This record gives sequence, structure tokens and C-alpha cells, in this order.
Amino acid sequence: MDHSQHEHHRTEHQEHDKHAGHSVAMFKDKFWLSLLLTIPVLIYSEMIQHWLGFTPPAFPGSQYVPFVFSTIIFFYGGIVFIKGAISELRARLPGMMTLISLAIITAYAYSVATQFFIDGEGFFWELATLVTIMLLGHWLEMASVAKAENALDAISQLLPDKAEKLVNGKPKQVLVSELSVGDLVLVRPGTRIPIDGVITDGSSSIDEAAITGESKPVSKTVNDEVVAGTVNQDGSITVKVTKLGDDTALAGIMRLVAEAQSSKSNVQVLADKAAFYLTIIAISTAIVTFVYWLVAKDMNFALERAVTVLIIACPHALGLAIPLVVSISTALSAKNGLLVRKRLALESARKLDWVLFDKTGTLTRGEHGVTDIWATKGYNKEDIIHLTASLEQNSEHIVGKGIVRKAEEDHIHLDKVTNFKALPGLGVQGSLHGSEVYIAASYRYVEENKLTVPADIAKVVKQAAEEGKTEVYLIKNNKVVGALGLADIVREQSKHAIRTLREMGIKTAMITGDSDEVAAYVSKQLGLDQYFAEVRPEDKAAKVKELQKNGQKVAMVGDGINDAPALTQADIGIAIGAGTDVAIKSADIILVKSDPQDVVKVINLSKATYRKMSQNLVWATGYNVFAIPLAAGVLYGAGIVLAPALGAILMSVSTVVVAINAQLLRKAKLSS
Repeated sequence: MDHSQHEHHRTEHQEHDKHAGHSVAMFKDKFWLSLLLTIPVLIYSEMIQHWLGFTPPAFPGSQYVPFVFSTIIFFYGGIVFIKGAISELRARLPGMMTLISLAIITAYAYSVATQFFIDGEGFFWELATLVTIMLLGHWLEMASVAKAENALDAISQLLPDKAEKLVNGKPKQVLVSELSVGDLVLVRPGTRIPIDGVITDGSSSIDEAAITGESKPVSKTVNDEVVAGTVNQDGSITVKVTKLGDDTALAGIMRLVAEAQSSKSNVQVLADKAAFYLTIIAISTAIVTFVYWLVAKDMNFALERAVTVLIIACPHALGLAIPLVVSISTALSAKNGLLVRKRLALESARKLDWVLFDKTGTLTRGEHGVTDIWATKGYNKEDIIHLTASLEQNSEHIVGKGIVRKAEEDHIHLDKVTNFKALPGLGVQGSLHGSEVYIAASYRYVEENKLTVPADIAKVVKQAAEEGKTEVYLIKNNKVVGALGLADIVREQSKHAIRTLREMGIKTAMITGDSDEVAAYVSKQLGLDQYFAEVRPEDKAAKVKELQKNGQKVAMVGDGINDAPALTQADIGIAIGAGTDVAIKSADIILVKSDPQDVVKVINLSKATYRKMSQNLVWATGYNVFAIPLAAGVLYGAGIVLAPALGAILMSVSTVVVAINAQLLRKAKLSS
């Protein structure tokens, strides 16, 4: 996808975003200045003076203080809501911004009219407090859901900017953008492959976990294909460029992420729904009120009643009901190691039917650990670890590191290795105890050199290989003296997480690029409801769609770049914190501690947050049920008319109740 297309997707996606183009700092600045300007408005408002029984110092023109300061507040602080209302109305989704705008425009216009043209009491102080409190609500809301950068930027960072192009057989550093199809590129050990291509010289192990999700490094030699963004591990290779830029596999993944992002539905926030209905009720009631009192009484009374209805319909508490809960739930989530990027995802986590876990690095640790050790006669298990780890002690290879880690855990001393030699894509060789030459290598080495594996070892190793374990053979004098089985280790927390989710009535599944045997073995260990094996990265999002059929709600938990499209396709994308930047940036929620058990916390937090939001909405809008009819003058005959001032007191009480209720969320218990 080219840049302009990407921009188009983003704009399309933002059309329904009431905070598109807004920043946390903007709301913060507008709030503080509006708050300062509100103080003189309150001091010089007759109604406030009458209530509190004080008289401020008078000076020539002091009667214009509320008008002047409210005008500044209206145009400086209120304009953001009016702009928001315009875009809401364009999208035919009137919500909170429309309701706020309706109230502040009415209050300002009517107050200016009473100041200069007609009889009646102005609402300048009402306008000033309304704008200030709404700015506070939006500041809290935005600060708690700070926008993260785009997932696509992180993917592009996986590609090196420079490459070593072979010119007349000599490497020359050039920009990747200067390469052409057919060029030869030298890729050294430990570096990322910059393009898609075919190996023309050398062999190595390539870590493709970022692209395929395959936990084992893959041995590659001449004529094998390599993919941009993967890591060359232990051998120098020469690669002939076959695909560049937009044609690479990585660019394809970027396109999938962009498509999934732009196709995500626009779910309205609860407060916006309430605001939508209140807007319709307020306008209809105001019109009916005005027409009725115009006929029954007079123009001035009719206007005052209609304006009161419009102002009272916009409760301060509604502006704070959701942001306060969001703010507290975000603080609570951060304390529990959950980073919420998309509030709507957290809101819908309470309704999940499936949790789909990526295997490598999510349910498992993403690092190979020794699971089995086999020794032939004359050797014990400790000897095998001691000798193999001594050979592998300087290895950068994921398997070698796993063997050395096992030796460290068992406190086994390592010997010095001499005449060390890497066998790219196969293993390592070196001399230990002086002149004895040992080799630690894969089964491919055993095959290529036609070595025999002792029968007792061969049988158990074959079974381990079927379970998807990696086998490493220790060879001395062309004889296999022992072997090790390694596997991606299942996290202890995974077992607990799966068990708890099942108790909550949520089904669990696993998705992996690994073979069916590996997937079946891990799935059985964990007691999953379903698993998908040998899934290519471009098919992961399709598997999520498969689970979503019949309206099932699916959360995807993953850590790799290959998970990004699936994370975006899922109803909720959850990234394991230790994963790659791109997974994090295409996720809705990030588990900082890389603990699968935290998925349970997400669901519990969602339930607690939703409960508080619902309670607050009832409180925030509940008083409107009787306040609007009273403001319209339903009980005028009985001598009861709701003055705007009394409406304001009710609003304040409602706001305080909402604030206290939101604070109670802090006590919610999230772990199972």
C-alpha cells in the first residue's frame, strides 16, 4: 500500500473519531485557562452572590464581567465542541459533542440576549462551568487513552536501511532502496535480511519467527528462499534479490494490517448513545415547550422555558461519567500490568466467547529448553550436557543457548574449547580436554555423514521428534555418544490461564506456524478446546474470522509480527509485552508482564469498568427524567417551575455521586 492510500485509510477511519486532530495538551491548556476565567464569572454572577450572600467590589462596567469572560470561554474553550458537533452531524452520528454544543450555544445566545436586548436572567455562569467541566472530562478521557503510533511504522523498522551489495565480488554498503532485482547481497551472521531472495552461496540457520511464527530456526542453503525481516544466525550467505519494497512478504503483512485496521467497525461509546437520545429528547421537548407557552403565556416566558430545557438536558455528570471511569480503570490496569490502547476493546472484553493464543512466545517462552537427555554406555546425562554445553558456550544459536542455559541451571562447569569451528546450518565442532574432537549437530549432519545412531537412542529420539522437539547429537570420532531433546517451553502461567478461562465459560484455542505434532502435543498439555497448526502468517487473520462466525467474540493473544493482522482482525487484540513493537502497536491491550494469566485480569477489569460506567450513566441521566419535564413547566399550574439554578444544583449533586462511584472502581479485584 502506498503512502497516499495509507493516509486515505487513516482519514476514513478517523471520520467517526471525535478526537481526531485533538491532543491531550490542547484540552489540558483549554481546561486550566477556562477554569481561571470561570472564577470571575461566578463571583460577578448575581445568582451566585444571592446564594452565598456576598457582594463583590463594584467598578464601572463590572456588570459586564460575566459577559466578557464567558465570551472568551465560549470561543476559546467551547469552539472545540462545536467543531466536534459539526463532524458528528456530518457523519450523521450526533453524540456528546452535539449535546454539549446545543447547550453552550443556547446558553450563550440567550445570555447575550438578556444582557442587551430582552428581559430575563442570563446563564453565563452556567455556560462557563459547563464548558470547563466538559473540557476536564475530555482531557481525562484523552489522557487515559493516549494515542499510540501506527503499527505499520513498526513493521517497516524491521527492515534494515542498508545492505552489502556485491560489486565485482567485493561487498559495498548501499541503501536498500538502491538495490535492483538480480543484485547479489552479502548477509553476515546476526544481521537481518533486507530483501526477499534466493541463496546463491553459503548456508546458515535463519530465525523466521518474526514472519512465520515457527519457533525453530530453519536450515537454509544454496537455492533456498529467504525473506526480508528475518534474522541470519550463524553463517555468511550471499542472496540474489528476487523481490523488493512493496512485493516483499513483509509488505504483504503491512497491507493486511492496514486492511484489517480500516475494516474495523465503529462502535459508539456508551455516553455518546445516551447523548444521542438526550439530544433528540431535548430538541423535541424544547420545541413543544416553546410552542405551548407561546400560546398559553408569552414570548419571554416561552423562550426562558425552552432555553432552560436545552441547558438542563446536557448534564455535567454525563461528560464526566465515562471519562472518570476510563481514567481510573486505566490507572488500575497500568497497576496490574495491562496497557489499554483502545478503550472500546476493554469495554467489550466482558463479552468474549473465544481466546485464541499464538503459541511461540505467548503460551510458550519462545526460548528452547532441554527436555530430554540420552546417553550411550560409558556416559551419563551430566557428561552429555557438560560436553555439549562446552562446545556451544559461545553460540548465538537459539538451540545452543538453550543447552548452555541448562548447564548453568544444573551448575555444571564448562570446559575451554579449542579449534572451534561453526558448521553453518548444522552445528558446531571443537576440541575439548586437549585433542579430543567433539561435534554437536543436527540429524542432517548425522544423515550427510552416514553415521549410525545407537538403537536405544534412535527409538526415543524418534518419538521426541514426533512431539516436535529439536534433537541435537553429540558425536565423537564419528560415533554418536549421546543426544539432547529441546523444545519451546510451555509457560507455567499458561496452564493456570487456560484453566481459569474455561471456568469462566470462555473457550480457548491456539494458533501456530509449527507442525501438527508440536501443536497437538502443546494443546494436550494445556487442555485447549481447539488448535490450528501449520498456519502461514497471511492465513492467521482468516482463522480469527473462522472463529468469529455467528457473531462469536474473539480475543487474539500474540507477540510476533506475523500476529499483527490477526490481532487487528480480532474483536480484541492482546499483545504479550515482551513481543515485537509491531504486535504491540496493532494490539488494543498490551500485557506488560508477558503473563497469559493477565488475559483473565483484562476480562475482570472489563466487567468491573462496564458495571461502573452503567451505574454512572444511570445517575448522570436519571435526574433528566424529572428535570426536563419540570424545566418545561409541566407543574407550573401547581406553582412548581424548575429554575436553571436549581437544575444546576441537581447537576452538581449528580456530578459528585458519579465522581465518588467511579472512585469505588479502585477497589476492584482483578486476578482470579
